[in-house]
Amino acid sequence: MMFNNINPLYLITDRTLSGLSHTEMVREALDAGIRTVQLREKRMTKNAVFREALKIRQISARKKALFIINDYLDIALAVKADGVHLGQSDLPLEEARRVAGKDMIIGISTHNLRQARAAQKGGADYIGFGPLFPTSTKDAGLPRGVEKLRELKKHITIPIAAIGGIGAENIKTVMENGADACAVISGILHGNIKENIKQYLNAFRQYVW
Repeated sequence: MMFNNINPLYLITDRTLSGLSHTEMVREALDAGIRTVQLREKRMTKNAVFREALKIRQISARKKALFIINDYLDIALAVKADGVHLGQSDLPLEEARRVAGKDMIIGISTHNLRQARAAQKGGADYIGFGPLFPTSTKDAGLPRGVEKLRELKKHITIPIAAIGGIGAENIKTVMENGADACAVISGILHGNIKENIKQYLNAFRQYVW
């Protein structure tokens, strides 16, 4: 399984929210106990993303954490990341799998059941689904809500990483309605990263126990 039951917290990096480099964010997050990180960068040159990814690969390997790169399959392959996460307008899943091979994790962003079914049928290892609740981090349309997540879970057998407006206070609801992991950006990166992660992990542990 990609996500373990006690710590299914998935950080997606964002420099504009944290004011830190991707490497600094990941280092703090992994020190605080996160074990899945995604490098997401839309504005830096690919050369700069590659350099950050190299550093993160070294750090994540030492911590035995999963390292996913958003969008850039070539960079993921070059730094030997664990996986790549693709959006609906990125390289098609079938082509990504052909290039990456069977061992690399491939995740797909989905916003409805049709997209989720297509990702599962196409061989994705997991899907991102959202936004679940209102969020200002990314414009991905109206919130889907936990009802849509619960319906999705009836048809999808690969892991689901829910995203969008997820805080420590609603983790229990998200997990009970079918999520295998919670992908978080602003909830972790606004303010004290380590303290924010501590609150999320405490919420997960209460849910599991």
